[in-house]
Amino acid sequence: MVQKAERVASPQTHAMEKRGAAKSGPRAGRPVGNITRGTTNPNRMRRLDRWLTGPQAWRLRGAADPLVVDLGYGASPATAVELFERLSVVRPDVRVVGIEIEPARVRLAKELERPGLSFQLGGFELPVSGRPVLVRAFNVLRQYEEADVAAIWQLVQGRLGPEGLFIDGTCDEIGRRVTWVALDAERPLSLSLSMRFGSFALPSEVAERLPKALIHRNVPGEKIQAFLQAMDQAWLEAAPLASFGNRQRWTAMCRALRDGGWPVQDGPSRWRLGELTVGWDAVAPGP
Repeated sequence: MVQKAERVASPQTHAMEKRGAAKSGPRAGRPVGNITRGTTNPNRMRRLDRWLTGPQAWRLRGAADPLVVDLGYGASPATAVELFERLSVVRPDVRVVGIEIEPARVRLAKELERPGLSFQLGGFELPVSGRPVLVRAFNVLRQYEEADVAAIWQLVQGRLGPEGLFIDGTCDEIGRRVTWVALDAERPLSLSLSMRFGSFALPSEVAERLPKALIHRNVPGEKIQAFLQAMDQAWLEAAPLASFGNRQRWTAMCRALRDGGWPVQDGPSRWRLGELTVGWDAVAPGP
């Protein structure tokens, strides 16, 4: 296991500085961030990638510069290669840049470079030429403090191109339980949950894989707990549909949540995949 380096070297907030995150700000050319554990597995990000090539594909198709960043891809570049191959179907001239703060990981990944796919040393400052339309950071912020999240979000958001999207997500080791927050340049937009049917008894089991901004907020009085409880209740009430399969039951759960006033942003074509997206304001952490 790689030990953590010093905390985020960013002068973004006074609070971060008081905790020693950035006593003097980043040095010129120095990557912003910590060395993470780097654990990963092939096909781990498939559920998110399916969302990027589905309802979010319009962002890549319409981008003047189809630049995509896979931030903190880990000890193996496999998921960055998969991202490139999947997005190439949507936009053949896509440019995917894998960024890692650990030099040894970059040297290893460079053996897999090809036209449209490259790897380089860096961190949250995103040292790339151009403004990306998509930035994916999966299982990265999970290893930071909750108090650091807002400043990190702002740093990456400030680098996005027009209609750009930053995805901060977390998943289990083989991608059966996945969650992510989507942000544009101005604010968080949504929370998405995607789960493999048969891998859970109650939908709220995904709580252990919530993004850093929410994982400690699954407590009474917080919106995310209310939402997870509503999911469980709707799932249990849809139990009579279990004989028709989990897809039918999940779809009924999602429909019940939407009819109950939750701002569900997608429809049956996504629900059938074990996916659900809800507006951020409905689950955002309290002050």
